[in-house]
Amino acid sequence: MTGAPSLSGGYAPGFGNDFETEALPGALPRGMNSPQRCAYGLYAEQLSGTPFTAPRGQNERTWCYRIRPSVKHMGRMSRIDLPYWKSAPHVDPEVTSLGQYRWDPVPHAGEALTWLTGMRTMTTAGDVNTQVGMAAHVYLVTEGMGDTYFYSADSELLVVPQEGRLRFATELGVIDLAPQEVAVIPRGMVYRVDLLEGPARGFVCENYGQKFDLPDRGPIGANCLANPRDFLAPVACFEDRDCEARMVVKWCGAFHESRIDHSPLDVIAWHGNYAPVKYDLKTFSPVGAILFDHPDPSIFTVLTAPSGVPGTANIDFVLFRDRWNVAEGTFRPPWYHKNVMSELMGNIHGVYDAKPQGFVPGGMSLHNMMLPHGPDEDAFRAASLADLAPSKLEDTMAFMFETRFPQHLTRFAAEEAPLQDDYVECWAALRKRFDGTPEGDW
Repeated sequence: MTGAPSLSGGYAPGFGNDFETEALPGALPRGMNSPQRCAYGLYAEQLSGTPFTAPRGQNERTWCYRIRPSVKHMGRMSRIDLPYWKSAPHVDPEVTSLGQYRWDPVPHAGEALTWLTGMRTMTTAGDVNTQVGMAAHVYLVTEGMGDTYFYSADSELLVVPQEGRLRFATELGVIDLAPQEVAVIPRGMVYRVDLLEGPARGFVCENYGQKFDLPDRGPIGANCLANPRDFLAPVACFEDRDCEARMVVKWCGAFHESRIDHSPLDVIAWHGNYAPVKYDLKTFSPVGAILFDHPDPSIFTVLTAPSGVPGTANIDFVLFRDRWNVAEGTFRPPWYHKNVMSELMGNIHGVYDAKPQGFVPGGMSLHNMMLPHGPDEDAFRAASLADLAPSKLEDTMAFMFETRFPQHLTRFAAEEAPLQDDYVECWAALRKRFDGTPEGDW
């Protein structure tokens, strides 16, 4: 197949499945992985997302049958600079990360920006060299990458669009992504990002550690939260195209490029369980209290990247979507708390119940480890005095990137992004209600 890529392949459902798919009949070997001669003159190549000896339930790899092996997709590498994309450890001595922070949406500046040049790092945590921690970014995209291709050797990327639509043309197939959907692009996966509708803006969690997985449901049982059937992996499609192309690689926090003479998206067939996926956040099925009190926000976890400590995540991706509130005698918004985890929140759509003012779609907030936070005065008073009839939170979708590491602000987040300098004042109106009587001073 020559010329434009085949982009109409569609998707296969499932999370962590062992998929198999071919764009040409008979391209996928049967009964073996590495035949002496592959059909169509293809090369067999394995992409491993885990060590070879990882336990079977955690072992991830995909066999690709491609026009050229990946060694032909790279040449001599030269260092390039993407000044706004930072990796941990990145601790700027001139920037203070201790505090409660909130930002308005990062605006589109009117300049031409691709997926690579439009990435703006807000926080970093951990260490990319030892493969622990994360970085949180905002992306601004006004044009596609053209004949530039990219992969990160450092991390997998969790992409959370807020406006505009993107196409991720990957080695294994095509993912189209819109607001209220997310995608996970695995470490080492080559792709190109095209703009379908723009300008586009959204959030990215760059995960240096163990890959994202579905959380254990514990006593919840077999259903609800994010169900595996609602995740979609792309089916095989490919480009057989000669062109002046550029391959960009992120490795240990640095960026390098090489020049090649063809598209690297040339996988005609593949099978395995190491693949990009997309997920419609509107299919997330929340659970919660149906009598009194309410669980910790961990009950809203969509995906989790575990650490070496059971129950302590490297990253949790948590979703707050529309849902019913029915708990009796209960303060229903998030309560005041300090947390050993660091919480970076983003608003995808609508109004967030704990901060009805100031936290707008496209905005972000950061409450670092062991820094107190909670509802502002208006939200606290309204919830404390509300008629506790069943009520539905509607027109809302916010998320949280939560990590066990402190998140350090970049200079962009501290000086260039639209920081709300008065955010900490949102708690100034909270007043003393203790007057020695059981009822208190309301």
